[in-house]
Amino acid sequence: MIHDPATAQAVHSFFEAAAMLVGGRYYWALRRRGGQPSMLHGAGFAVLLGCVLGAAIGNKAVFWIEMPHLWAQHGGWPGFFLMGQSMVGGLLGGLIGVEIAKVLAGWKQSTGDLFVSPLLLALIVGRVGCFLAGLNDGTHGSPTDLPWGMDFGDGIPRHPAPLYEILFAAGLGCLLARWRQRLAAESGLLFKLFLAAYLLWRLGVDFLKPVPYAYPLGLSGIQWVCVVALMLYTPLLARQLRKVFP
Repeated sequence: MIHDPATAQAVHSFFEAAAMLVGGRYYWALRRRGGQPSMLHGAGFAVLLGCVLGAAIGNKAVFWIEMPHLWAQHGGWPGFFLMGQSMVGGLLGGLIGVEIAKVLAGWKQSTGDLFVSPLLLALIVGRVGCFLAGLNDGTHGSPTDLPWGMDFGDGIPRHPAPLYEILFAAGLGCLLARWRQRLAAESGLLFKLFLAAYLLWRLGVDFLKPVPYAYPLGLSGIQWVCVVALMLYTPLLARQLRKVFP
């Protein structure tokens, strides 16, 4: 782990950029392999733009829901655009942006399933950077007496939460790959399973992390976002799952 804040930030930023580059390249490779039409013009471009803008806004919005106590310290609205991000917010914001863009552009095809593997790969690469950044990143776990607890720089053994997420992403990827052919019968189901699994994972694993700002029931902002999203999303997932696994 890196203890110097400036170096940690640089390493974290490098892995964030690498995650986006690797995930993006993998996504475009999958599109070409499947012979799918380009999304760089017409309605496809509108959907892509909706995804990018929605992810960018959601990324920041959920970070500030998680860290409202930092709002005044970082200049209110200007600070909103300059600090922090959230994987949960990026996923949900991207989903909302895509659905809005599809309605406006008249796009009927499902777009989510092809994103699953690239997103999981990007998540793994990005969490390597989180792990290396140690305490400077804010994704480390709470103190633990478990034998695999790790010192992130303050002399206290903690849950290696970024490593947990890497293992989760790898395991989920293998599981979804086994079901991919069957799930393909219902367009969009693969992405719904991925998103619901990740939201449920974050709801659970964040109990092993420090809570920067406690909301009702002692949950963090991200946990409450996950709860609300799962309540809205689970009925859609269950409806499609019943068609595939009657």
